[in-house]
Amino acid sequence: MANALEYTQLIAQKKSYLKGATAEQKKAINYFIPETGCKGFFGKVKDADYDAVVEATVAAANTFQRAIDKIGLDESELKEIPPVTLYGYEDSAFSKTTEDGTYRSNLYSVTHLFFSSTQVYMYQIILNTMKNERKERTEEYFYKDITNFSTSSDTIEALQYKGCLGAPNRVSIEIQRFALIVPGDKFSCATYGDIDQQVKAMKNKLREKKM
Repeated sequence: MANALEYTQLIAQKKSYLKGATAEQKKAINYFIPETGCKGFFGKVKDADYDAVVEATVAAANTFQRAIDKIGLDESELKEIPPVTLYGYEDSAFSKTTEDGTYRSNLYSVTHLFFSSTQVYMYQIILNTMKNERKERTEEYFYKDITNFSTSSDTIEALQYKGCLGAPNRVSIEIQRFALIVPGDKFSCATYGDIDQQVKAMKNKLREKKM
């Protein structure tokens, strides 16, 4: 269980985060750091409300066009197989399990993979729903250097809020990850949902390029 000191520190951080926050950011802050007691329990931001915040944040970022602009190629050059987009909640100090037991955090990543005749282009953006902060990364990989596309699961800790009384519990939860592996390096991102067909298409293309 998160102890009283840890929870007090969360509340203290909340006050600093709320300063200058937008209405959507305030919803995210209140979602991850609800008020203590029954006031917080009954006035909490619902999972669906937070999901709407994430959707709005992603839409405002216009990630697909940003990816194309960063890569600097025309879309017609990136159609060896259809582009793949992966979404996921990254590990963060501000995280929790939802009512149905799934994982949410304030760090939401969107990863676009594009496939030309010779290379795989990767663009990733990690959006912080609690403040005006984002991290971007682009990489280029030659098919000949890629050794594998894979999925795995990581077990991490998140907070679980139940009832009016006491601090939240710490619980272990699994998150799905996708990886693109090259010798001496690996790009990895959180994802969720069934991506088996997309991974299969990538592996088939990689196998074809290496023949």
